[in-house]
Amino acid sequence: MSENAIGIFDSGLGGLTAVKQLTQVLPNENIIYFGDTARVPYGTRSRSTIVKYAEQDADFLLSQGVKMVIAACGTVSSVATGLADELPVPFTGVVIPTATAAVRATRNGRVGVIGTSATVQSGSYKKEILRQSCDITVYQQDCPLFVSLVENGFVSADDDIVKLVVERYLAPMKKQKIDTLILGCTHFPIIADAISQYLGENVTLIDSGRETALWAADILQKQGLLSRSNTPGSCHYYVSDTVDDFRRTAEIFLGRTVAREVSHIDLNT
Repeated sequence: MSENAIGIFDSGLGGLTAVKQLTQVLPNENIIYFGDTARVPYGTRSRSTIVKYAEQDADFLLSQGVKMVIAACGTVSSVATGLADELPVPFTGVVIPTATAAVRATRNGRVGVIGTSATVQSGSYKKEILRQSCDITVYQQDCPLFVSLVENGFVSADDDIVKLVVERYLAPMKKQKIDTLILGCTHFPIIADAISQYLGENVTLIDSGRETALWAADILQKQGLLSRSNTPGSCHYYVSDTVDDFRRTAEIFLGRTVAREVSHIDLNT
């Protein structure tokens, strides 16, 4: 089973930042990614709908024989909290790994959390941070326009539109003098330069994709499930909407072109 692929899913494209990080942390692992691009975004859906979609996404990955499931989606990780108990393989979302890293990183005990509306409303990151340390003050802000910026290619720190939206969302946190900021949506690392430029170099940004990749590697090592291969792993991508649109946007997230590795699936069949 150790040579089986790692399964990663997201509501759309943001989870590709986790894929990129995972290929750096575990370069010899095979990865199967599913992006539910036909039903994105999850962040504005009801709790029951998010849970149903997450279960369907995980079931698809299990049908591909994966050895681990990663929900590279802040919304799913925040809302579908019972998913881990339903799966026959190891599972992680992004909340616990990311919150743990933030607790370790903060120096003044003032941590910011940004994410989708569903993620922020759930209070998942705040709850986990306070579970680990009651001495930390957590400031939250939903930033739904960040997703639209990234998926439409507005990602440069020098872009006036990007700078305006970043300032609009993060001005309250800057006033609160946070020293650590959780990027609680896997889209957000794409505009990390713009966020860091606005907040200043003294604010540590916590990349949920990076922290989740490190967390997953630790789980696989402890359970003896790391690949023993000495050759680079492969990635295959499945989407529930058009393949061509995915290919174009994936280049922004992965920093490389994606050609034959993408397939379309219909979860309703």
